[in-house]
Amino acid sequence: MFYYLFDYINKAFSPPGFDLFRFLSFRSILSAVTGLLLAFYLGPKIINYLKSKQIGETIKEEGPQTHKSKAGTPTMGGIILIICVSISVLLWADIKSSYIIIVLSGTLFLSGVGFIDDYLKVVKKYPKGLIARYKLMGQVFVGLLVGIAIYLMPEFSEFTTQTTLPFFKNLNFDFSYMYIPAVIFIITATSNAVNLTDGLDGLSMGTMIIVLMALALMSYVSGNVIYADYLNIIYLQGSGELTVFIAALIGAGLGFLWFNFYPAQVFMGDTGSLALGGALGIISILIKKELLIPILGGIFFIETTSVIIQRLYFKYTKKRYGEGRRVFKMAPLHHHYEMIGWHEPKIVIRFYIITIILALMSLASFKIR
Repeated sequence: MFYYLFDYINKAFSPPGFDLFRFLSFRSILSAVTGLLLAFYLGPKIINYLKSKQIGETIKEEGPQTHKSKAGTPTMGGIILIICVSISVLLWADIKSSYIIIVLSGTLFLSGVGFIDDYLKVVKKYPKGLIARYKLMGQVFVGLLVGIAIYLMPEFSEFTTQTTLPFFKNLNFDFSYMYIPAVIFIITATSNAVNLTDGLDGLSMGTMIIVLMALALMSYVSGNVIYADYLNIIYLQGSGELTVFIAALIGAGLGFLWFNFYPAQVFMGDTGSLALGGALGIISILIKKELLIPILGGIFFIETTSVIIQRLYFKYTKKRYGEGRRVFKMAPLHHHYEMIGWHEPKIVIRFYIITIILALMSLASFKIR
């Protein structure tokens, strides 16, 4: 809203200093600061409210024994993230931008799916929360809407079904008729991957902040004709506006991490993790960097792969030998390291370091092309 207000004041009266609000970089900084300050202000209030309503985490019996002490920690803290991001984006972004409409709508919808899941588990005491197929239906629905919107909106028409091939110059990949199914798969996969990674204090949020910093730079250069031409990547007019959304998510995420790092005062729950994963997928799709996800979001990819390997190997060995065997002591992978004696902060920090390296590799792929 402030974007339009200050733009009007600048055009009508041309007061000194107001011209700054035209600049994407300045609005992105304001968006991040707004998200951060709102998280610091609203965080304690929401955490206290969740405590008063006894909306606390239930620890699974089969989980690591060290997690027993976390029972009762307030969950559904993703509400903090979503409120802070939404307010920041509405204040500082061009809310008429198709990029903003798509990413904000998709993120809010997936947060709603996660909220229902958390509510059923924590408040209604349904052990499994929202039935898996209904959760999947929600993710598929968001993917379908995003895919159709990109396919039909004229501003995306030049490169509708194409994406950048990392490390290759002057070569893009065309999904063609498989574009919408690909979008559905990517959004479903990323939202579930971040959800699986959300098992240690500060792990998924801190990792996501690092990934978002790289995505902010990618969206900014993709929407700048000079930088896009210099880096020889697809120029996407208007995509730079996503930087304001990403900045809001980074700011709110840092504020949330203040309360979520070890020992956590609040967990984000599916309300936050499904939304974060969905945002990762949607942003990557909008800036045509889908194929970078396994590198940039390498921790999420590895965590998900560890679960798949564990389940497939367990089923295979049970069928062949009569008893299931495991590759890892426990999946997802972060639990394996807990089981071999690593302390929680040590795992989290090392995963952060790996994510920083992967983010730098992803950014380096622009020049290697």
